[in-house]
Amino acid sequence: MTAALLFGLGVFGVLRRRNAILLLMAVELMLNAVNLVLVTAGTVTGQVFALFVIVLAAAEVGVGLALVLRLYRLRTTVAVDEIDLAEKH
Repeated sequence: MTAALLFGLGVFGVLRRRNAILLLMAVELMLNAVNLVLVTAGTVTGQVFALFVIVLAAAEVGVGLALVLRLYRLRTTVAVDEIDLAEKH
């Protein structure tokens, strides 16, 4: 029940947020909900998979924040609705 609520909040955050950093935080919330399910399953396999999800989340944060910083330097905004993906000359 708690994991489903956390996952639902994460999905809501991904669908409603316009700020790229808040989108990354919502994805992290969804990954933590999956971790909660894996750890409470009670098996060693679930705990190993949870460890891999934690490693994946750490890599996602590093790459995601680097992309957000680069995007801000190029477009001076992190609002995903306002980003023009056409190349500027």
